[in-house]
Amino acid sequence: MKVVAVNRKAKRDYEILETYEAGIELKGSEVKSLREGNANIKDAFAKIENGEVWLYNFRISPYKYSSAFTPEPERPKKLLLHKREIKKLTGRVAERGLTLIPLKVYFNKRGWAKVELALARGMKKYDKRELIKRRTLEREAERAMKRYK
Repeated sequence: MKVVAVNRKAKRDYEILETYEAGIELKGSEVKSLREGNANIKDAFAKIENGEVWLYNFRISPYKYSSAFTPEPERPKKLLLHKREIKKLTGRVAERGLTLIPLKVYFNKRGWAKVELALARGMKKYDKRELIKRRTLEREAERAMKRYK
């Protein structure tokens, strides 16, 4: 599995509830550009429109060796999920405060481009502070246990 892009901000800014693996519908030169690692999912998000899932603000830079056809770098990309998954997601996203965000883009063992999509709830500032506080306490406890041993 070759990881192309990771959304590091996602785990800090959102509470991840569920994850899904989705395929991406790409044009020819976009795949080659992805294989080179020219992708950015930092501000990307997904929406469900007319029974289809679309990924927005996912930037794939143009492949430098393509000449005839280069698709727009930030065009919306269709995500490929099963119908029952889309129906389930439609119901969950309708809940207040839930959104779909990509966590990472990668190539699986068969060479297909995939997106790890997360159903997430945005965290408030005080939630983030509490999380940071808890992590520092856990780190200090581990250090104390190491010294004790």
